[in-house]
Amino acid sequence: MQPVLLLNQDFSPLNLCRTPRALALVERGKAEVVEYGLPPIATPVRPVARPAVIRLVGYLRLPPRRIGLSRRAVHRRDGYTCQYCGAVTARPTLDHVVPRRLGGGANWTNLVTACRECNHRKGGRTPEQASMPLRCRPFAPSY
Repeated sequence: MQPVLLLNQDFSPLNLCRTPRALALVERGKAEVVEYGLPPIATPVRPVARPAVIRLVGYLRLPPRRIGLSRRAVHRRDGYTCQYCGAVTARPTLDHVVPRRLGGGANWTNLVTACRECNHRKGGRTPEQASMPLRCRPFAPSY
């Protein structure tokens, strides 16, 4: 049960699949073998060449990949740097740019990294109300 690399029609990698699945795709005409591996598969009738890389005959459209929203991902995006004062801190906090009580949600464009002092000083206000401008605008990172 060696893994087989599955490529899209344009030779972009999709995933790894098991040998029986790869053989089934080839047998049904949905994929073609690009490269064979060793050793061949022994069957009662005849030895079958083991595929190592297969390519789909038709193009498979995939939705764009997204990075999941998490505390660690927000800190990584911001470089563990406070977006208000610019301090690099060992224990960063998350801050909602527009507070949740004012309708701000938990999404990439509303969460930033802040140090404890700036987060406490800003409180439940917007950056404009607290006179604390953001150093850079929050964004959703690409995969």
